[in-house]
Amino acid sequence: EISACLVGSEMCIRDSISSAFDSGNIVVVKADDPTGIELEIRPDVGEDHFQWFHYRVSGSKGIALTMSITNARRASYPEGWKDYQACASYDRGHWFRVPTRYEGGELIIEHTPEHDACWYAYFAPYSLDHHQDLIAEAQMVDDVTLQRLGATVDGRDIDLLQVGDDGDDKRSCWIIARQHPGESMAEWFVEGLLDRLLDDEDPVSREVRERACLYIVPNVNPDGSFRGHLRNNAAGKNLNRQWEEPNVEQSPEVFHVRAAMERSGVDLFLDVHGDEALPYNFISGGEGIKSWDNAKAEREQRFSDALLVASPDFQTKFGYPVPEHGEANNTMASNWVGQRFGCLAVTLEMPFKDTADTPHPLGWSPERARKFGAAHLDAILVALRAPR
Repeated sequence: EISACLVGSEMCIRDSISSAFDSGNIVVVKADDPTGIELEIRPDVGEDHFQWFHYRVSGSKGIALTMSITNARRASYPEGWKDYQACASYDRGHWFRVPTRYEGGELIIEHTPEHDACWYAYFAPYSLDHHQDLIAEAQMVDDVTLQRLGATVDGRDIDLLQVGDDGDDKRSCWIIARQHPGESMAEWFVEGLLDRLLDDEDPVSREVRERACLYIVPNVNPDGSFRGHLRNNAAGKNLNRQWEEPNVEQSPEVFHVRAAMERSGVDLFLDVHGDEALPYNFISGGEGIKSWDNAKAEREQRFSDALLVASPDFQTKFGYPVPEHGEANNTMASNWVGQRFGCLAVTLEMPFKDTADTPHPLGWSPERARKFGAAHLDAILVALRAPR
């Protein structure tokens, strides 16, 4: 907690800058002048990544704040700061963007709060309390089963929602999110997908549930989420580099999810993420795995084409470089799953900034991520209707 006095003013204010809460992350370097606040982002456990920030400023209603994140140049993806606008909220429900610029290696946020407390974050957070509400509500639906796959490094639950039964005539569809905890848009995506999937009046959802049993892990990395990490779990491991040989002590999250996949089999796999730098929604497929062939290419193309129809926010022009055949990194989830089960397996990326082709005043937001998640059911149905 930092006390500050507005220099040159008749009144003295107290700027409380705190991050001792779920997903909080900031270190106060200097705060004796509201127009020259200096902050730093605390690195993940493991010290190899940082970019996520989330903090509260209190007692500054009507005061012009200039907050500089001084170690921004050393963040994991400094190119992500270009054209980026920080998120802010007064009620932690509605998030909006505030003027932000990247200058001289520092991320500078300028804002005059309209209320006594304002929260600032890299993206709209999805708290563990909100996660508990999500799974609690979903488990009340007759067709849904909540399973605890195991415990994280810090002892938190690894939650799996199974939608439908696993009959022999049904396909197994897996959807996981937040291997990288700072990519909170991924769980907003899952929330939107679940809302539509569990809507019995939606004909697409009904047919998806008739054709498939869906296994959904809304948050693979709850420890990292709570600790305010960008990419790592509580043991300092990047979970999306643990899929070949997960360790039950250091990467139990992947170990338990992978074990559940071995029991169910996988016919379709979607790993939901966010990308710091690219202002687009896109998928990264399995072109680099050793078993890649024309049949797999056709399945992925069919899914991608269906997404283009389902959502104008999706595009295929921009994305990650495609690896050469056999050169895929199989420590990553979608590559390991695609190779192990021979199924359609893709990584979905969403922006922290905005979609360059379909911009919105709020940038990419929880509301847009939720609608994008719901739209994916159309593409999933197209994939399920195709021959095995």
